[in-house]
Amino acid sequence: MYAKIISMLIIMTVAVSAAPGDIVESFPVPGTCPSGMAFDGKYLWTADFKADFLYAVDPSTGEVIKAMESPSYRAYGLAWDGSYLWVVDREESVILQFDTETGVTVKTIPSPLEAPTGLTWDGKHLWLADKSSIHKISSEDGTTIKSFKAPSGNTTDLAFDGTYIWSADRGKNRLYMIYPVTGDVIMIVNSPAPYAWGLAFADGKLFNTDYQTDSLYQVIVEDDELYSRKKKKRQNMNFTHEVRNYGPGTLKSLDIYLAIPLDSDHQTLVDEPRFYSDVAPEHLTDKWGQPFAAFHFENIEAGGSARASYFVTADLYETRYYIRPEKVGTLKDVPSQFRDKFLADDTKFDLANPIILNAVRAAVGDETNMYWKARRIYKWINDTLFYELSGGWNVAPAIIERGNGSCSEYTFVFISMCRAAGIPARYTGAISMRGDKASEDDVFHRWVEIYLPPYGWIPVDPSRGDTDSPEGQANGFGQIGNSLLVTTTGSGSEYIGWKYNSGEVWESIGKCKVFAENIGEWTPADKSDESQGMTIPGGMYCRPR
Repeated sequence: MYAKIISMLIIMTVAVSAAPGDIVESFPVPGTCPSGMAFDGKYLWTADFKADFLYAVDPSTGEVIKAMESPSYRAYGLAWDGSYLWVVDREESVILQFDTETGVTVKTIPSPLEAPTGLTWDGKHLWLADKSSIHKISSEDGTTIKSFKAPSGNTTDLAFDGTYIWSADRGKNRLYMIYPVTGDVIMIVNSPAPYAWGLAFADGKLFNTDYQTDSLYQVIVEDDELYSRKKKKRQNMNFTHEVRNYGPGTLKSLDIYLAIPLDSDHQTLVDEPRFYSDVAPEHLTDKWGQPFAAFHFENIEAGGSARASYFVTADLYETRYYIRPEKVGTLKDVPSQFRDKFLADDTKFDLANPIILNAVRAAVGDETNMYWKARRIYKWINDTLFYELSGGWNVAPAIIERGNGSCSEYTFVFISMCRAAGIPARYTGAISMRGDKASEDDVFHRWVEIYLPPYGWIPVDPSRGDTDSPEGQANGFGQIGNSLLVTTTGSGSEYIGWKYNSGEVWESIGKCKVFAENIGEWTPADKSDESQGMTIPGGMYCRPR
């Protein structure tokens, strides 16, 4: 049987991709129900809870070097402490210290968790997981030393890379890099197959067994790529800004400004935006570098209106940044133009206000790393504020005193605290897809970008991260979905102020009741019919100059 197992191990090499989570190579596992995994310094040990065997596998070839009977009828997590293999017995809820040379169980300790799954060794202590929590435990008697929530709800195994704990989740099909001091999820990568289970680091390389494909994968966790773009979605956007004068007076002049979307890590415009209005646009750029199309109207009588719109097709991506805190530079590594612009004060921020300064001290403490300062501020805001779409924007100190706010107000607080802590920060505004590819948005969304060298501008969404889920918190820091068309970056424009997507300015003669409406209409792009039945407003069509 053992010889047969070896003969079945045919190496399946997969092309190396550049992004973390991609597969370097894969091998068949020796059994059909693989679970935990550990590395003894030379070989990967993997458990199979159906065969009740443990297998030593050469990580470079997938060859089975040794097979021996498991000390457990339900072996799940494995860990190597330098001398012995530790085995999680899921059926008995105990952890066994096992001598792989003699086949003798030398020690048994109780599991502090009723249904343990994953296991790893950090050089001093064992780390044990169940579906929803991770515990650092004593190898003497199983006492819990510390614990925190698992990233999500189906944790299968753990691994230690020398600095971070990694966990696999079979429900989300993801692998998580976790900072063991706080339990914060730092990085999320997709698992190589649909049922991620065993995890182990071997000579700095991450290996993952998959229960569905019965395969062992070597997975990229670090390379020169700073981010990945996946799940491309090509969408049309027709954005319209309309101003109506209900009188009785006259609008002597009216200027409508449309923020022009640009290419970025998150999106690529298929073609330049096409503008529609009764007047030709003037193209302007504000002090933050944000381009606008400006439309000027005159003498709009009571009952009259003015409208400007654009149509654009864009490829949108789920973009995730792979940030390692220890590789983040210092403020002196930030380009000077960003330091000068995006550390500046503003009435919305009030950086010298004692409320802001006290909040920063409470959040940051003596931390000096730019990434961890930002994460601590992020956590402080989510622990201190609660989300409420109450209308109206307040300055950052007032929001902190009040204790609640919308996405815009979370943004003001996060920017103010980051700038006060020496982290360049700016706001970003977008049109959001509301569930369906064919939908409309008149609510929109705003979040923050912070500059972390060498990674550049990183998206941070404080209101999105206001959740108890470690995975949800991580998704709000360094990740942006493929249902947003970013239109606006900056920190308060001379053209639209603190609005985003668009804005208007007018002068009136007599009493005027003015109503402004802006709306984004989404449709999926189709090569045979670019507009997909979308109604494009009449008027002049102008390409940007």
